Amino acid sequence: ESEPTKESSGDQPVVLVSSTTTSNGGSASSTPKFSEELRVASQLRKFTFIDLKLATRNFRPESLLGEGGFGCVFKGWIEENGTAPVKPGTGLTVAVKTLNIDGLQGHKEWLAEVDYLGNLLHPNLVKLVGYCIEDDHRLLVYEFMPRGSLENHLFRKGSLPLPWSIRMKIALGAAKGLAFLHEEAERPVIYRDFKTSNILLDAVCG
Repeated sequence: ESEPTKESSGDQPVVLVSSTTTSNGGSASSTPKFSEELRVASQLRKFTFIDLKLATRNFRPESLLGEGGFGCVFKGWIEENGTAPVKPGTGLTVAVKTLNIDGLQGHKEWLAEVDYLGNLLHPNLVKLVGYCIEDDHRLLVYEFMPRGSLENHLFRKGSLPLPWSIRMKIALGAAKGLAFLHEEAERPVIYRDFKTSNILLDAVCG
């Protein structure tokens, strides 16, 4: 099933899809035919597992951003234009999503996510920075959305109400992202899991 959507940086919030297909693949194999299965856009960065382990400070609990059907998502820091890990607070901040091989989604879903999001570029879609495929490890690296999910802003205890002007910007950004996916993309994608927890916000809510 679809993973959380995200908003890109900029003036208006953006909606994104992390998962775009309905395939029913099982858990990842340790020795799939990568060259035959993986068709990725050239702009994606290829990370090693140790790169991402160090970038997230060994996937420590305080780096955890959330968890979904795909697996856990951790905050990390990498070089602005490379793949090497850097000190927290420097370089490019990213969200690293790890595939739980015992979870609901598997290798085929992971491949589909890389294949689709690696080629879907739009201001209102989350940017897939790169990926890691090494032994049984399957990870995806996204741009980091600093304000978290719309769900938290609307329903988390103690959260201040969002001004209606911000709500309208979020709705407009979400609509633009969906319109691109459904009607404008070269390979249209029907996003089936549109909800507040799957809309991630940038600094527009600051």
